[in-house]
Amino acid sequence: SAVNQDGASNGLTAPNGPAQQRVIRQALATAGLSPHDVDAVEGHGTGTTLGDPIEAQAIQKVYGSGRPEDRPLWLGSLKSNIGHTQAAAGVAGVIKVVQAMRHGVLPRTLHVDEPSPDVDWASGGVRLLTEERRWEAAGRPLRAGVSSFGVSGTNAHVILEQPEPVGAPVPGTAPTDGRPLPWAVSGRTPAALSAQAARLLALVDPARGASAAAGVAHALLTGRSHFEHRAVVVAAAPDALTEGLGALVRGEPSGNLVQGVAADGVKTAFVFPGHGSQWAGMAQGLLDSSPVFADRIEDCVRALAPHVDWLLVDVLREAPGAPTLERLDVAQPALWAVLVALAAQWEAYGVRPDAVVGHRQGEVAAACVAGILSLEDAARIVVERSRVLASLAGKGGMASLALPLAEAERRIEAWPGRLSVATVNGPSAVVVAGDEAALEELLAGCAERGERARRIRAATVAGHSPVIEEAREELLERLAFVTPRRGRVPFHSTVTAALADPAELDGGYWYRNIRQTVRFAPVVRDLVEARYTVFVEVSPHPVLAGSIQDTVEEADAADVVVTETLRRDHGGLDRFLASAAVLHARGVPVDWSPAFRGLEPTRVELPTYAFQRRRFWLDGAAAPAGPLPRAGNDLVEDDLDGTNPGPAGTLLSRLGALGPAARAEALLDLVRRQTADVLGHDGPEEVGAERAFKELGLESLTAVDLRNRLATAVGRRLPATLVFDHPTPGAVARHLATLLPAGPETGHGTAREALALLEQVVPDVTATDPDGLELIARLRELVTRWGGETTGPGGGDEIDLESATDEELFELMDSEA
Repeated sequence: SAVNQDGASNGLTAPNGPAQQRVIRQALATAGLSPHDVDAVEGHGTGTTLGDPIEAQAIQKVYGSGRPEDRPLWLGSLKSNIGHTQAAAGVAGVIKVVQAMRHGVLPRTLHVDEPSPDVDWASGGVRLLTEERRWEAAGRPLRAGVSSFGVSGTNAHVILEQPEPVGAPVPGTAPTDGRPLPWAVSGRTPAALSAQAARLLALVDPARGASAAAGVAHALLTGRSHFEHRAVVVAAAPDALTEGLGALVRGEPSGNLVQGVAADGVKTAFVFPGHGSQWAGMAQGLLDSSPVFADRIEDCVRALAPHVDWLLVDVLREAPGAPTLERLDVAQPALWAVLVALAAQWEAYGVRPDAVVGHRQGEVAAACVAGILSLEDAARIVVERSRVLASLAGKGGMASLALPLAEAERRIEAWPGRLSVATVNGPSAVVVAGDEAALEELLAGCAERGERARRIRAATVAGHSPVIEEAREELLERLAFVTPRRGRVPFHSTVTAALADPAELDGGYWYRNIRQTVRFAPVVRDLVEARYTVFVEVSPHPVLAGSIQDTVEEADAADVVVTETLRRDHGGLDRFLASAAVLHARGVPVDWSPAFRGLEPTRVELPTYAFQRRRFWLDGAAAPAGPLPRAGNDLVEDDLDGTNPGPAGTLLSRLGALGPAARAEALLDLVRRQTADVLGHDGPEEVGAERAFKELGLESLTAVDLRNRLATAVGRRLPATLVFDHPTPGAVARHLATLLPAGPETGHGTAREALALLEQVVPDVTATDPDGLELIARLRELVTRWGGETTGPGGGDEIDLESATDEELFELMDSEA
């Protein structure tokens, strides 16, 4: 297909033949076809004496030149049947061509008495469809072009090709070998998502074979739009697919089902943990099933080879005679390699980080993935680091405390110089390190107070404590070779708890990485505040995901998702695809093509979209009028007896008592409910937070209605262009949040609301208007009185403006005239 614009050539209403030729040639080039590969063209064909000859001559120039006499290009137009359908004219032509292919017939164009004399028909092989003609493939698929031209000069041309017969296997179709595949389903609403899953259940047929199942999975990902309500079933066998889809239909959870609501503009952070996430066999599943992962591991093998006397692949495959992960100087380089390879796996699936974060030795992998360290430098750093730490084994230990940082620091004050805070992982997750005896005394005290604390038995070195200073000079000497590079991804340092300058990541930095406190929680908090909404723990087992989630919850950020990559004893492709499904459901773009590598799935016909149809016909006799619908939402309690301050007052007071996240959620609920009411929907669930109002069906009149409802609900003056300036419910909710006070309304709230209402009902006035001059004078006198400069004609009587209504304010203005 191709589109161009010629509005500046012959004017807005005059077609341009050369531009039409260019758009046809561009579409042919994009399709990799020659003009003779196309059998017919559905023209724009409006029947005008100006437009038709220009279009026909352009088609003649491109499609008709040098064409064999026995294979002319057939030209027709659906407008002879149904007239000009304006914006739908192009898609009407597409429908006609699809139906013509399906039935093997080129329909005749009606009302053609004779070809236009303004076209040189003899100059090429274009013929008008004055009669119906059989349309049959002759050794190649049927093909036809469709043209559509806009009044402002936009030209579009699309070439359609006959599909292969449904169910016919593609030559060379390979078996799926039992590999897991993702079935992605989506809908505009939760009900549509469930209904779509019900339609897909009919396609899960073991008799059709694995290739057909792969065809469905592939078609769902490549041939369907992905709406905001999403679900993915990851499975290899039909029974597992049936279980996952059935659970989706019933609204039940399932182990191989992932659901979510996609958001726009997500920012993703890759998080790399340190020692502790490794496990024996952690890479075997992906080594056997993912060429990308295996290739990156081979790169790491070559980078490590000059520095170690063991083979990485043998360690990962637990080969006989290979060293085990029990050795610190083996476990840390092996874990580093797996982290780097898992990051490559994510990037192969189209998931690339907007920022990277590392925890302890995980910073080496993070800097490598960010491009700040070369693979060779990173490999050497992790080897030198692990050897020095291995030499310090047995000198001290580490313990985790379920305490806030300030409380943990108070606890260890009793052992100055012997204990220190090693890592700050979460709001109430701190690790301390140091002297063995001091650790035991600390743990005993915690037990007496009923505080959760435990020794980290796997930690045989008191990292991030004074113990490391014994090896300071050796480490600095071993790491002096490091030469950081510019990098390609922002690196957030857990040493400095700030965005790092890549030039600072020299040998001295990597010593501080071992010695200083790991400030992980503050970095996560900063990323959440910077609107990072997706955190991916890139590791063979999640050890930081819980701490990240705790920090997210403390920050009151409800829209953040945290996912792992693999899990202990679940290191295969199925686990990885399930993690990728979490990101897809959240709105992160995922390239699923590597999952189908080596397969040529059968092409299948998918069920059409499960539209949620509702009838709007008036049925039965007229019923008595009921009570008027409420104009607010659940937060608005507008008692009609006047005892409450009104919708805006109640809403504002309740909003003021909420935290930032709950407040944002309440405002979004208000906007969605009001939008649903305006559009006649059953409830707010049918109004997507980030769907454009135009897409939801809002037009000028309903936009004004929505503005008025929201202005009443929040007691603020809102512009008529509200939904155009802020084109989604989420955007409007965020805008409303900026207009409202951050805390509870003060005693001046009622007066402010009265003034806001006054602004809405008083028309714009000018100094040249007599009425305007009077109004301005009265308002100025009111301002003077409020400022205390004069008591005015009324003497010293106090006026209760706090409780005044808008009518009382107008009466006050009259009395002051």
